[in-house]
Amino acid sequence: MKIIVVGGTGTLGSKIADELGGRHEIIRAGSKSGDATVDITSSASIQSLYKKIGSFDALVSAAGSGYFGPFDTMTEDDFYKGIKSKMMGQINLVMLGKDLINEGGSFTLTSGILHSDPVKGGVGLSILNGALNSFAKSAAYELKRSIRLNVVSPGLVEDSEKSLGSSFPGHVPITMKRMVSGYVKSVEGIITGQVI
Repeated sequence: MKIIVVGGTGTLGSKIADELGGRHEIIRAGSKSGDATVDITSSASIQSLYKKIGSFDALVSAAGSGYFGPFDTMTEDDFYKGIKSKMMGQINLVMLGKDLINEGGSFTLTSGILHSDPVKGGVGLSILNGALNSFAKSAAYELKRSIRLNVVSPGLVEDSEKSLGSSFPGHVPITMKRMVSGYVKSVEGIITGQVI
């Protein structure tokens, strides 16, 4: 398969690309580096990415950011930055790619555990994660040509425990291998409309 990994030069995306790269052709797309560059907050940039790459069999998104911080100082603009990046950025990867991906292809997006297991300072991300989960669950059933759509909702990863652990009290970190396996399941498996 020819697989685009958006965020493929980042911490998580590079691990996904490395794992899938043992069996498939991988195109790493990053905001500043990679085989191709893309700004997922820009529809024009996403369209340019698809035009450059041509036909493809799967897309994995490990990209997008959102506000993490105190709710009492959170602004409307903080919400919108996350909506434009993590939420609409990933949704637009599907919207603009659904007619270009090969028949039987798949899209895999990334949300996060905060949709169902909130922590202090996580309101912005919780909203974005919930929206992405709902999008994948519903849009999957309206995609044509046997195209599949799933979202991986990772928890705290051991690799991030030192830097983020204090923000996730009581969360049991998972291994990077376990997290990456969720993306493999989505790309190489048969499920659709699932939150993994």
